[in-house]
Amino acid sequence: MPEQPGTGGHAGRLPHRIETDSESVQRDLAKLVLTIIELIRQLMERQALRRVDEGNLHEDQEEELGMALMKLEEAMGELRDHFGLTTEDLNIDLGPLGPLLPRD
Repeated sequence: MPEQPGTGGHAGRLPHRIETDSESVQRDLAKLVLTIIELIRQLMERQALRRVDEGNLHEDQEEELGMALMKLEEAMGELRDHFGLTTEDLNIDLGPLGPLLPRD
């Protein structure tokens, strides 16, 4: 198996050095937090769509929910832009399980 850069000849292991400069730490923490928020946002969106499809909401509730989800998606875009991240950056690869977030 070919050696991966920074692994010291052991594929799949952590590199000998972990980036600890404050900018990298801040960006990585932002990436993790935004990934969790994006996962929750997508779950909320699916739940809302299910409730709409089942007819469990009044028309005004559907409107409020739709507006709230749109605002949240817009805020997520602004946060991604602020930290220089893309939607794909937030989709953590879980190895054999595949990506964390579904690809719409």
